[in-house]
Amino acid sequence: MSKQLKLISGNSNPSFAEEVAEYLHTPLSDTLVTKFSDGEIRVQIKENVRGADVFVIQSLNPPNINDNIMELLLILDALKRSSTHRITAVIPYFAYARQDRKDKPRVPISAKLLADIIQKAGANRVLTVDLHSAQIQGFFDCPVDNIYALPVILDYLKGKNLEDIVVVSPDAGGVVRARYLANKLNAGLAIIYKRRPEPNVVETLDVIGDIKGKNAIIIDDIIDTAGTIVAAADMLKDKGAKSIIATCTHPVFSGPALDRLKGSCIEEVIVTNTIPLRDTIDKVKVLSVANLVGEAIKRINIESSVSSLFV
Repeated sequence: MSKQLKLISGNSNPSFAEEVAEYLHTPLSDTLVTKFSDGEIRVQIKENVRGADVFVIQSLNPPNINDNIMELLLILDALKRSSTHRITAVIPYFAYARQDRKDKPRVPISAKLLADIIQKAGANRVLTVDLHSAQIQGFFDCPVDNIYALPVILDYLKGKNLEDIVVVSPDAGGVVRARYLANKLNAGLAIIYKRRPEPNVVETLDVIGDIKGKNAIIIDDIIDTAGTIVAAADMLKDKGAKSIIATCTHPVFSGPALDRLKGSCIEEVIVTNTIPLRDTIDKVKVLSVANLVGEAIKRINIESSVSSLFV
C-alpha cells in the first residue's frame, strides 16, 4: 500500500517543482526556505509529514550551486527529524558529476562526496535525470533512479520530420546515448574524436562516420561553455553536413556559452528544463521533463516499475 505522497521544493527551480505538482495533482507542501541576515539558510517544514512518503525537488544548478546543495541538505535533515516514512531526493541536475574519478594526483572525487553527504542528511532514495556518468549511481548506498530525457527529446525531433539524419556523439563517452537516438530515428551514427587538454578547453580532431549531405543532430548530456558543441558543429559543417541541430539535457550555459551558440552554425539548440535558464537566445528550444519526473515519482510512491518507462 502506498503512503501519503508529499512534495517539497527548494528555491533552485520552483517552476519545475510546480509542473511536477500539477502533473501529480498534489500541491507543494508549505515550506519555509529563506536566509538569515548573515546569509545562513533557514528551513522549516510548516505542515505535518509524519509517516509520509516525501519527495524533495531540488536541482543543484548554477548560479547558486552551493546554496542549492545546502538548501537540499537542510530540508533532508528537517524531514529526517520529523518521522517521515521515506525521503526521496529528486535532483533533476546533479552537480559536481563531472568530478567522478581520480584522474590526476591529489584531486577529490566530488560526486562521491556529494552522494555521501546527501545520504547522511537523510535521503533514503534518489531520483535524478541523465547523470553525467552512470557509475555515480554506485556512489550511493541507497536506491538511485537515473531516468532519461531522451524520450521527450525524441518526440520533439520526430515532429520535425527530418530526412537523411545522422546522430553525432561529441565524444566516445556519449556513444550509447547517441546510438539509442540513432536507432529510434532510423538514422546513421557518427562519433567525434577529441582531445581535452584541460577543463573547458577542447581540441576536436576528426569525425568517424558519414555526415556529408546529412542533417546532423549532436547529442550530449550537458552544454556548459558550449566550446565542445560549437567546435563539433564547425567540424561537421566543414565536412559537408547539410544542417546541424544540437541537443542536451542540462543547459548549464556558463560564461560565453550563449554568445558562442548565437554565433555558431547550429540552427537549433534543444534543451530541457532541469536547469532554469537565466537568459536565452532565439535558437534555444526548451522542452519540459517535469511530467516524466512526475510519473517516476508516482511509480516510486506506489512501488511500481520506473525502468519500464524507457522500454
